[in-house]
Amino acid sequence: MADAARPVTGGRASDRNVSGTPEVSQIADHGAIGNLETIALVDTAGTIDYLCWPCLDSPPVFARLLDAEKGGHFSIEPDLDGARVVQMYVPETNILMTRWMGTQASVDLVDLMPVGDNRNEVPPRLVRRITCTRGRATVRIRCAPRFDYGAVGRAASVTASFTVDDDGSAPGVSRGRFDHETGLALALHGKGTLVADGQDLVAEIELGEDETVSLVLSNPDDVSLGASALDAVVEKDIGYWRSWSRQSMYRGRWRETVERSAMLLKLLTSRKHGSIAAAATFGLPEAPGGVRNWDYRATWIRDSSFTVYALLRLGYQGEAVDFLHWAMDRTSECTDGSIGVMFALDGGPVASERKLELGGFEGAGPIVVGNDANTQVQHDIYGALLDAVYLGSKYGEPPSHDSWQNIIRVVDQVCETWQTPDSGIWEVRGPTKHYLHSRLMSWVAVDRAVRLAQKRSLPAPLVRWAETRTAIHDDIWANFWDETLGRFVRATGDTPADRAVDGALLMMPLVRFIGPTDPKWLATLDAIGADLSDDGQVYRYKIDDGLPGQEGTFVACSFWYVECLARAGRLDEARFNFEKLLAHGNHLGLFAEEIAQDGTFLGNFPQGFSHLALISAAFYLDRALDDGGPRAWG
Repeated sequence: MADAARPVTGGRASDRNVSGTPEVSQIADHGAIGNLETIALVDTAGTIDYLCWPCLDSPPVFARLLDAEKGGHFSIEPDLDGARVVQMYVPETNILMTRWMGTQASVDLVDLMPVGDNRNEVPPRLVRRITCTRGRATVRIRCAPRFDYGAVGRAASVTASFTVDDDGSAPGVSRGRFDHETGLALALHGKGTLVADGQDLVAEIELGEDETVSLVLSNPDDVSLGASALDAVVEKDIGYWRSWSRQSMYRGRWRETVERSAMLLKLLTSRKHGSIAAAATFGLPEAPGGVRNWDYRATWIRDSSFTVYALLRLGYQGEAVDFLHWAMDRTSECTDGSIGVMFALDGGPVASERKLELGGFEGAGPIVVGNDANTQVQHDIYGALLDAVYLGSKYGEPPSHDSWQNIIRVVDQVCETWQTPDSGIWEVRGPTKHYLHSRLMSWVAVDRAVRLAQKRSLPAPLVRWAETRTAIHDDIWANFWDETLGRFVRATGDTPADRAVDGALLMMPLVRFIGPTDPKWLATLDAIGADLSDDGQVYRYKIDDGLPGQEGTFVACSFWYVECLARAGRLDEARFNFEKLLAHGNHLGLFAEEIAQDGTFLGNFPQGFSHLALISAAFYLDRALDDGGPRAWG
């Protein structure tokens, strides 16, 4: 129940360390808000401890999640000892509400980043509205931004002032400004005054029953809003999200969960460019205290097939088409048919990795921005792209003439390179290998191109493409099926001890390479269950990848496993595993990339790939349960 108010732990107003600073929350103890340009994370204690400004891939202004001292935060703390805290989304929106319920008083905090009707209407703003719903309460506010990825510990200077609203609708507006080259301004609407405290802005406000104050964080040149204008902004944002949410065509058993996943995908979308970020964050560790701390604020081409499938299934054709246009623009920039693994949200290159002077979440370091996987060779991306184009043509918009010429170059390149080793879907930072998943997705690239050319009567070297498709098919059976083990293996050239399965093999029936009830596939599925599954949660792999630290189970693989079970006709097992996985989501129905053995989240958050796999599994499982059995090629 993604929109229901659930009790949360670790979010008490009294959870302070000896310095008076709130303790850093766990990854799962956060909700996400955004304006289709950037995303803020709000923990269950009412603190924003992650926000890149003004764009998702800009440097952060709050990053306490990655360094309690240097990161910066924006806290709102009612003085209600022992209060029970619940956090929920306002139904059908990405507007977050945190509620403190004490014996003598209760306080509501509503957080949003207004979207507006078009990309130029509303400047970037963070709006925080505090209401005392019962009794009287003291609320402490501290806005402490930090700039340049923590390299500058504090802003250069802070100024504060107080003025009366022009329209007389509120007692006045207290304003503060952080003077730094990036700049930020904070306005407090209602009773209370912002005061400079060192390089932070603070306030302590006494609220009576039904009294509300609002805080607006924005750029210094933003226009000042009166109280009534601010009310209109909030109501308009509620209307925007509800209108968007109600376009969903999903009416299945897990409606609130699927629609919350869709809302998260929308948050990760750049309205300006059409791209969709892999995750909101950088630097959150995939292994506790380790070095697996990557920057996911970019768009991976490999996500494209699941992205287009999910958006089209849900009924969001506009977003699917915009994403495909963005992806096809990347193919037009590569005249030799090769494309990059990932791109910045504006379509530009992703920078190489640069280490930061941040301590890391629970000491996991080093923290880097940029991503060195941007230079890897990964053959699987072409299958993901062509599958997305095929789905887009079937259910959305057919490719243009120029796009088809680009596709021909891409497929011709796949025909030339599919037999070469690569770094694989998991971006292993070591010697390249011949991976089954890379072969599989090369087959998908050529297969979907052949299907698309035939369906749309498009000119193409069909004989050569069909011959290549057959050659890849035969290669997979000849080199990746292990007759002795009786199952498929992840890669060739492994030692006998490493002739292992891999979570990526779960894609084999999902992309229609092999029937989901084929005995040889079922043997492989059983091997994945035995070797990689921990009570239905599936690891990517269990071999040494050259990096220290133990990863958690990979959420996307776990949902792929559910879908494979359902396609194999094991519906009771599939449904039970699906429900258990949903129980591992956080209190708002959001997922990170991985789940540790103790159930805590690992990796960047919220993770788009996890929610894409959730949507796909939910759609198929719903249909199979309704039909009373599997659909082999549904």
